[in-house]
Amino acid sequence: MFDFFNTDTSKTNTNAIDLLKADHDNVKELFDQFKKSENARARKKLVRQALTELKLHAAVEEEIFYPAVRAHVGKDLMNEADEEHHVAKLLIAELEDAQGHGDHFDAKFTVLSENVRHHIKEEEDEMLPKAKELKMDFDKLGEKMLARKTQLLEKGFPSVGEEKMVAATHSKGDSPALAARRKKPANARAKPSKTAKRK
Repeated sequence: MFDFFNTDTSKTNTNAIDLLKADHDNVKELFDQFKKSENARARKKLVRQALTELKLHAAVEEEIFYPAVRAHVGKDLMNEADEEHHVAKLLIAELEDAQGHGDHFDAKFTVLSENVRHHIKEEEDEMLPKAKELKMDFDKLGEKMLARKTQLLEKGFPSVGEEKMVAATHSKGDSPALAARRKKPANARAKPSKTAKRK
């Protein structure tokens, strides 16, 4: 079992790239446990853990790691990573707003896990190898990242734009899921008239 939210620098490898990969392993393990679990309470707990892990990871990447490597890695890769974070944060905000309820909750978490796995693969196959080329003190960068994680765990996460968007609609803007619940099947809408039945 992985040590989730470990921020103890005395026992941790502080290389920034290794820390990001460890985060990736942690969250993939949570996704795997969620997929295997049939216990609703356990699944909700796994979702909460995964969302916290993802929020910590996104915060240190966006605030510390991405700015440090952006110029070298290149605009296209970094812009794509930014957009993948945006999509993940929208799903995270919707999952937190739903608080484990709703018939789309598990489906939404599954979609989040699929998107995050894709993001991890791109980071590990493309971004991180390019970042490694930089002449940079990755241990010092990692120490900053761990310190920021500790601060976030102690003081809480600042509100992000995606949370504000979801809060404004209380997930009522979640149109595909909402439309699926409201929409009547096509055959239920058009009942044949009595005269049509006689013909």
